[in-house]
Parts: sequence; C-alpha cells; structure tokens
Amino acid sequence: WEGEPGDLALMLMTSGTTGLPKIAMLSYQNIIDMARKWLETAPIGIGDNWISITPPAWIVDQMWGMGVALCGGMVMNFPEMPETIAEDMREIGPTIMITSSRFWEDLASKIRVKINDAGFIKRGLFYLCQKIGEGVVDRESRKKPIPGWLKFLNWVASWLIYRPLLDRVGCLQLRVAITGGHPISPDVIRFFRANGLNLKQAYGLTEAGGVFQVQPDGEVKPETVGKPLPRIEVRVAEDQEVLVKSPSVFMGYYEDPEETAATLSDGWLHTGDAGYFDEDGHLVIIGRKKDIMRTKEGEAFSPDFIETRLKFSPYIKEAVIFGEGMPYITAMINIDMGTVGDWAEARRVPYTTYTDLSQQPAVEELIKGEIREVNKRLPEHMKVRKFLLLYKLLDADDQELTRTGKVRRGFVYEQYRRLIEAMYTGEEKVDVKGQVRYRDGTVGTIETTVKILDVD
Repeated sequence: WEGEPGDLALMLMTSGTTGLPKIAMLSYQNIIDMARKWLETAPIGIGDNWISITPPAWIVDQMWGMGVALCGGMVMNFPEMPETIAEDMREIGPTIMITSSRFWEDLASKIRVKINDAGFIKRGLFYLCQKIGEGVVDRESRKKPIPGWLKFLNWVASWLIYRPLLDRVGCLQLRVAITGGHPISPDVIRFFRANGLNLKQAYGLTEAGGVFQVQPDGEVKPETVGKPLPRIEVRVAEDQEVLVKSPSVFMGYYEDPEETAATLSDGWLHTGDAGYFDEDGHLVIIGRKKDIMRTKEGEAFSPDFIETRLKFSPYIKEAVIFGEGMPYITAMINIDMGTVGDWAEARRVPYTTYTDLSQQPAVEELIKGEIREVNKRLPEHMKVRKFLLLYKLLDADDQELTRTGKVRRGFVYEQYRRLIEAMYTGEEKVDVKGQVRYRDGTVGTIETTVKILDVD
C-alpha cells in the first residue's frame, strides 16, 4: 500500500468556543503545504530549537510538530512539566516559538508585577528604557524612519534592560515569537516589542490547516494579524466574515456533511470571524461573527476587543463582557491569584482563599481602578459600567474554557445567568451557592456573597 497526499493524516477537535466541538479532518497535503509556506516565511533553519508548550490537541502544535519541524529540520523540545517551563526555556534557548496569547499575557503580568516591586532606581530605569523602546515600536508600526539618536538609546537600553530581562524569562535566543489562538491586547505586543522581543501576532484555525496569517518583518502593527502566507487567498465578505482559500484548507468534518457544506463554499472556508483590511492590507480581526453584540440602542461592540484590553492588567486573569440588548456593558472578572495575592500581602490585607481574596473591599477598589484606566481608551458606548469579581476561576474542566483558554461565552452566560442579570436589575449583592473544583480533582461546595460594583 502506498499513501497519497490527499489521504487522511489528522483528526483534530475544534475548540468548541461557540458550540460543541467538531472533528476536523486534515490530509498530508494540508499539513505539508502549510509547513512549506511557513518555511518560506519564518526565519527557520536546520537544527533550530522549537519548544512545544501548548496542548498537542491544538492545531498549531501539530502544524509545527508534524509539519514545520519535520520539513524544516528543527529540533522539537518539550518542558519537563508545566511548572518548569521558565527554567526549561532558559536551558533549551529556543530560537523560534509559537504559543497562545494567554502565555504572553501571563508573562507580561508577572514581569510588570516584579518591576513594580523593585526598588525606585531599578523601576525608574526600566520604565525609562520602556519609553525608548515604545518610541522605536511606534515608528516601526507607522513605517517611519528611526532617528540615529533613538537607535543608539535603544541599543544602550538593550544591554541595560532588554537582554537581561529576556534572558531571565528564557526568551533571549528567540529570533521570532508568535502568538495566536485568541485575540491578544495590542498593549501586550507593544510591551514585549518595546523590550526587544520580536513578538508577532498571527491568525488561523483548525479548519484552515493552522496559522495562515502573520505580521511580516518590518510591518508589525500591534492591532492587526498581518498578511496571508504565500499562495493563500483571504478576503472579507459583505457581512464582514473572513474567508480563506488555499490547498491547506481541511478535508471536512468527520461524518458531518451538512456542517462541512456550510463551512466550505466554492472552495472558500468561512472562518466565522468578523474582520476588515486596513489601509496597508493588514487584516484586523474584530471578533467572532456570532459574538458581535449590540446594546439596547443598537450600537455594535466586540466583547473580545474589550476583554483583551482588560487582561493586560497584571491583576486580571480573565474577563468576560456582557451587554447584548442591554443599556450598558458589564464585566465578570477573574482576578489573578498570584499577583493580587502578592499585592494584598504587601498591604497587609488578610485573606484565606481565592474566594475570600476576590471579595475583599481593597481588591474591589484595585480592579475598579484597572477598569477605569481601560475605559479611558474606549469609545463611550463600549465603556464598562458595572462589574463583579467571580468567586472562582473559570476552568476548562468545568467546560467554562476551551483547552486553549478561550471562554465558552454561551456556556458561561447560562452558568452564571443569575449573577449577570443582577448587574442590570439594580441589585447590590447576590448570595451564591456553587461548586468549586480543587486542584486535586475533588469537588466542594462554596457559599459566598458576590457584590455588584459600579465602575464610576
């Protein structure tokens, strides 16, 4: 028996962000075609180190592990365990890396917290160098020439701050780092690029054979997902849905011809995402087409757009935005246990558990301040007016998140409907009795009171 390029190679579950996961079928041709496109685009060489820190069930891990790594002769590395990723990265020294936006959001939060806890001189020096780096990033994104004096200052800042920082987090050897899987705040892209890391945003999905858009070198714009890889056609339909056509597009869904026919039309893959092209031909993703919401007054907004900006705060782990058909926008917030816990201990705010910490008045004021800062940069109709701090972390084991960290918005709404509705009925607090899954797998019951908080 001799295999053919069109034979079935992989069966992968889609993320199930907007419904039940489906099984996507990918051929050898899909995988190899996408790998060749990446080898033409990315600075990949034989023997380059690549580290896999994403779930193997994610298309990106398979695309790079089975496709790009094998076709390009890269060395594929795995961390010993999730807790040792930082140490393993320093030891391995990866030269190229592609992972989810959550990784970069968490890393940015940890760095910012460490800097804020540093002494006055170190903190001041970091923020001074950060300003220099931001000046370079801003000119690069607008295709403006960088003055010689700014290049020199950036070189000095690189040796003083950027290189030691990147070495500390295992990113010093990275020629390029790519983020995908979920929209990321432009602030996160700016933060790392200002600190000397060539972080780019990419875009793709399982049905497309992986990541098919990336920001080209010299054209990195933090708000976009760049341009298509070679020999990939991307267009935006009249209803703003992003469509893609290429030999790497999947074979179809397993035993689901109706869904396959709805997703593939005349060779074009319907991504389900809404977007548009900017003046430079870069694709800007607004959010899931199904998730675009309208307030009671009919003003459209993307929850993803607001959520990614909220999550740039080192104190916010997750944010879920609501407001469909409502007079104003609200947010359900997961605090970051590590950074908020350190913040509370430094200010002698006593707490026992995550639930207790999330309902502390001092923490409420902290998060309120973070939301106010984000509101300053949002249009009036997109400002968050009320919020609550959830008593537990959203968890993939509870079906609230996908395995790649995306919020399952519909499920979360049904799960916490009582709390969400309270933000629109004038209630000040809600008594809650719910289940909590602990790290050892056991399930417990929790009773608490969740406060409904005004931002202004």
